[in-house]
Amino acid sequence: SGGVTAAVAAARRGRRVVLIEPGRHLGGLTSGGLGATDIGKKNAIGGISREFYQRVKKHYADPAAWKYGRPEDFRSNQHDPREDVMFYFEPHVAERIYEEMLREARVEVVRGERLDLRTGVEKSGSDITAITMESGQRFRGRVFIDATYEGDLMAAAGVSFTFGREPNAAFDETLNGIQLAHAKSHQFAGKVDPYVVEGDPKSGLLPRIQDIPVGGKDGEGDRKIQAYNFRMCLTKVDANRVPFPRPAGYDPKQYALLARALQQGATHVFGKFDLIPNAKTDTNNHGPFSTDNIGMNWDYPDASYERRREIVAEHRQYQQGYLYFLANDPAVPAKIREAFAQWGLAKDEFTDNGHWPHQIYVREARRMTADVVVNENHLKRKIPTPRSVGMGSYNMDSHNVQRIVVKDADGKAYVRNEGDVQVNPGRPYPIDYGALVPKKAECSNLLVPVCVSCTHIAYGSIRMEPVFMILGQSAATAAVLALDQGVAVQDVPYADLSARLLAD
Repeated sequence: SGGVTAAVAAARRGRRVVLIEPGRHLGGLTSGGLGATDIGKKNAIGGISREFYQRVKKHYADPAAWKYGRPEDFRSNQHDPREDVMFYFEPHVAERIYEEMLREARVEVVRGERLDLRTGVEKSGSDITAITMESGQRFRGRVFIDATYEGDLMAAAGVSFTFGREPNAAFDETLNGIQLAHAKSHQFAGKVDPYVVEGDPKSGLLPRIQDIPVGGKDGEGDRKIQAYNFRMCLTKVDANRVPFPRPAGYDPKQYALLARALQQGATHVFGKFDLIPNAKTDTNNHGPFSTDNIGMNWDYPDASYERRREIVAEHRQYQQGYLYFLANDPAVPAKIREAFAQWGLAKDEFTDNGHWPHQIYVREARRMTADVVVNENHLKRKIPTPRSVGMGSYNMDSHNVQRIVVKDADGKAYVRNEGDVQVNPGRPYPIDYGALVPKKAECSNLLVPVCVSCTHIAYGSIRMEPVFMILGQSAATAAVLALDQGVAVQDVPYADLSARLLAD
């Protein structure tokens, strides 16, 4: 989504733009299942980002857009008919709007091309001069924008980056690093035994529990990553419902911990079925054992394409197995199983991918390390932000990172999830331009509006799709000014950039 708005913004300023998409579909998570937008404060969303949601509103103002329901039947806390925007939408609608915006701006779109990670970046001094795809196709440019979730161009260009969780002490934070005591949401309600034979460590751990110690004390750093999942588009409308498929390699034992929690009374499995138009959902993770594939993505950020493909495939198998298990397995309490079996995949979404989202939810991967590193204290406005290029406002939100075994005071072992943090920054906050540009000596014509320079916990709030769209437009605006004035992106006069962004 940040790449789309960057391309549109630059093209509207009269520049020739090429938008390179490694897959077939544009828009990332916004068109990949995240139809119930994570917003924070609505009035902090402006520019092309807001224009996208205005176009969503216009689409659903047409009665013909409602095939499986009526607009008066659809109400949510994010849809007020009196507003000029609508934040809940179907995935295919989002993709169609992005395609329209790019076509109107006359952006050249290239699909199915991946950067050659080994030799794909040519530089002259600190400038990137060209990039080459795995196919051999080469693109010359004067300014480059890396709007990927992974930051592959940034890394291949020799720009400093990190991933994982910083220790609290590094930036005087309180919510970074290991968070066991803090992780109270999406947690097991009782003390669920972790062993195959309850009470018998010799029987081994149930699947989906990491057989490792927590890794340190609360607040200490590590290289582990919060969990990924797919944001699913589900429905109960029979005419548009595909029953949950049994994935290849399905193993019900992988969900034994879930069955144990359900048998102890857990009812969380319907907790995040956010309704979007036409009787569909954006279904997200909820509860202690859900669609988040905890602990199975730690090497994704800096991995090869092949290793990432394996991780994504394993996540798909896990999540499809989770759905099939809940709808079919006799270990699931009958009321839950029967209710879950009423749901299915939406037949008219992701039609070229088995009705499964084409984009995994990469909640965080690499993060650039620049001269400015936005952290928790910037979000809480304890540190000034002199060069704002957009605002965030969502919770500092980290999903769980690992599922481990701990012991109570009596020595009894039980399962705990670690890493979940959900803390509101208090009010909308500005994001500094310095977080979008590398250190000048490393690269002077690259902007990074998605894998921005910030800490893990600050990224937990910044990483929302409306903010990526805002920062994509801001990055493109700065790129155009850099070209107009013949300066490095780091040297764009902030007064000029601010004036242009405010006008837009």
